[in-house]
Amino acid sequence: MRRAELLMAVVLAIFSGYLMWKSTELPIGWVPDRGPGGGAFPFWLSTGMLLSSLWIFVRALRGVSPQSQSTEPYFDSQSAVLVALVVGALTMMIGAIHWVGVYGAIPLFFVFYMKIIGRHSWLQTAAFAILAPIVTFFFFEILLNITLPKGMTEPLFYPLYDIFM
Repeated sequence: MRRAELLMAVVLAIFSGYLMWKSTELPIGWVPDRGPGGGAFPFWLSTGMLLSSLWIFVRALRGVSPQSQSTEPYFDSQSAVLVALVVGALTMMIGAIHWVGVYGAIPLFFVFYMKIIGRHSWLQTAAFAILAPIVTFFFFEILLNITLPKGMTEPLFYPLYDIFM
C-alpha cells in the first residue's frame, strides 16, 4: 500500500506539472476589462494539486498515514471498500444534481463522506455541508457569472439574484 501511495503521488505530481504547463498557453494573469485569463483557474488548481501530491509523498515517506504503514503491496480489502463507497457516493451525487441541483447534492455528499466515511464530528460535517454550497454559489454565480444546475431548489435562489445581480 505504501508503494501505491508513493507511486500515485508521483504520477499526480507529474500530471499536475503537465496541466500547469498546458494552462500557460492561455493567459494566466488578469486580463484588463475581462477578468482572469483563460488559463488562470486551471493553472492555480493544478498548482494546488501539485502541492497536495507533494504533501502526500512526504507523508508517505515519513510513514504518517495509515496507508504508508501498510505492508500490503498495493490494495488491501479495506481500501477497496472505501474506493467503492466513494465511487458510489460520487455517482449518486452526480445523479442527484438533476433533482436537487448542485447546491443540494454537495451537502448530501459532504454529510455522507465526512460523517460516514471520515467519521468527523457533526460540527465539522455541518460546517462543510453548509459552507461549501454557499462558497460555490458566490464563486460561480456571482463572481464568474456561471449558472450551475439548481434542480427543484431554484426558487430558493431568486432572492439572492435580486440582491447580487
